[in-house]
Amino acid sequence: MEWLLTLLGLGYLSGSWLGALSVCRIAGVEDPRLVGSCNPGFSNVLRVHGRRLAIATLMLDAAKGMPALWLALWLGLAPWAQGMVGLAVLLGHSYPLWHRFRGGKAVASAFGVMLVLTPWVALCCALLWAVLAWRVRTAAVASLASAGLAPLVSVWLAPDYVIVVTAFTALVLARHVLNIRRLRRGDEQGL
Repeated sequence: MEWLLTLLGLGYLSGSWLGALSVCRIAGVEDPRLVGSCNPGFSNVLRVHGRRLAIATLMLDAAKGMPALWLALWLGLAPWAQGMVGLAVLLGHSYPLWHRFRGGKAVASAFGVMLVLTPWVALCCALLWAVLAWRVRTAAVASLASAGLAPLVSVWLAPDYVIVVTAFTALVLARHVLNIRRLRRGDEQGL
C-alpha cells in the first residue's frame, strides 16, 4: 500500500508538468494559456504555434507519466492500482497545484497512460482521433469520440482495465464540458 501511495504522488507530480508550457518557453513563443483557447495542450499549441511545437507537446504530455506507470507494472500492482496511478497522472495534468489547478484536458496524457496500460486500446483511439481530426478538423470532436470509444474497445482488447479506462474517459469528458457547449452552439474552434 505504501508503494501505491508513493506512485500516486509521483503520478500526480509528473502529470502536473505541463509540456506545452515548457515547449513554448524553450521555443520563445507566447504562453499557450494566454492565446487561442487558453488551454495548455496539444490542440491549442497546434492552432497557435504550429505543428512542430504541437508534436513536441504531445510527446511530452504522453510520456511524462510513463515512469510511474512502468514502476506500477514492475511492482506487479493490480490493474485497479495501476489505473489509480494513471488517474493521478491525468489529475495532475488537469489540475496542477502550481498552476492554480488550471491545466489541460488530459487527452494526450490519457493516450500516454493507456499506451502503457492498454496499448492496443490507445492505438485504436489514436487512429480514430487522427481520422476524425483530419476529416472534421475539430480537435474536440476527435477527442470526445476517441474517449468514448476507449471503454468499448477495452471490453474487447483489455477486459481487466475496463473500469480504469472508463474512469479516464469520464475525466476527459468532464474536462471537455465547455467544448461540448460550444459544439452545440456551433462555435467550437477548428484545427
